[in-house]
Amino acid sequence: MAATVDNSRTQDAFSTVRKCVALFGAVSAIVLAVTAVMALTGHRTTAFLWIRGVILLAAAPVVHRMAVRAAEGSRRAFDRLRTVTAVMPVAIIGVDLVPGLCPPWYAVLQGLSALALIAVAVLTRTARLAGHGEA
Repeated sequence: MAATVDNSRTQDAFSTVRKCVALFGAVSAIVLAVTAVMALTGHRTTAFLWIRGVILLAAAPVVHRMAVRAAEGSRRAFDRLRTVTAVMPVAIIGVDLVPGLCPPWYAVLQGLSALALIAVAVLTRTARLAGHGEA
């Protein structure tokens, strides 16, 4: 376990990271629920919307586990968390910007979930956590 893991400020930062990841998961669940409601009320939904919603919801516990392991001192989990939270928002927003692929409501909700991951990407690069992944 790294010495910084015992630091109260570091643990507070990781607590915020875990909350942001939980928010990502909650918004992903909302996206899937809204997709279901839209489908049930006769609005057009596509397989893409369903599959993407399921994949992002399924990714939330994986990212959360990375955050927990990173908080416990795993350098590998910390590095993965930093990478995933930097790449996923770019991919989410990039896909949302493809004209005609996602309805506006879907893109807005997915964009909100990406904001939670952006917060994690920023937090894992702050002074409190930046040295966490170093040997």
